[in-house]
Amino acid sequence: MSTDDRSPDTSPTNPASAAGGHDPAHHYEIRVQGRLAPRWSAWFDGLDVTAGEDGSTVISGPVADQSALHGLLQKLRDVGIPLLSLTQASPDAPTTTTKGSDHEHHHHHP
Repeated sequence: MSTDDRSPDTSPTNPASAAGGHDPAHHYEIRVQGRLAPRWSAWFDGLDVTAGEDGSTVISGPVADQSALHGLLQKLRDVGIPLLSLTQASPDAPTTTTKGSDHEHHHHHP
């Protein structure tokens, strides 16, 4: 049983993603025309299928990489669901360069 005791972190597959320790997948929101039932979620690799307020449907969740994203768009095209918009959400965007903005309030002009 000692032939297979390699630990997964010894393989240098992607050193950049291992540094942060968080999921490297990007979060996407795909808005499509028309209403999709929530059961479509399984068909879209477990992404969230949420009904929009304007008769559209939002498919959202983590997408591993560009090829996975193109695979999703291919699925939409195959069944003829019109794509309205595609946005990449970055969960850690609000925390960037907001701390340095408090020193800009020192310009007092009487």
